Amino acid sequence: MYLCAMSQKEFLKYLDNNKNERLRVRLIITRGIIASLVYQYESLINNKWVAIVRYDTSHGFFHRDFLYPNGKQEKYSIEIENLRVAASYAEQDIKDRWEYYKNKYIKKLKK
Repeated sequence: MYLCAMSQKEFLKYLDNNKNERLRVRLIITRGIIASLVYQYESLINNKWVAIVRYDTSHGFFHRDFLYPNGKQEKYSIEIENLRVAASYAEQDIKDRWEYYKNKYIKKLKK
């Protein structure tokens, strides 16, 4: 019987001092290599955690989803094959642009 050395890591990173903005990370690692990933930006809006932007490898490719209050999603494929590089890209983009993403979400919420 063949056993694959696979592990799953999940953790949160807060993006602001008030802990109202966070990055949720889930990695599946096989033999020391990232096999799949999720980096999701969440904001505390009206006392509820809301997902606003998500990078992941579901559907068989690395992509970014913009999530809107009405349930609509916009999916954008990103051409990065190395998932270690993709993980760094996703984390840095969310850290750099979470305020922009939140403002975009809030504008849609008000419509």
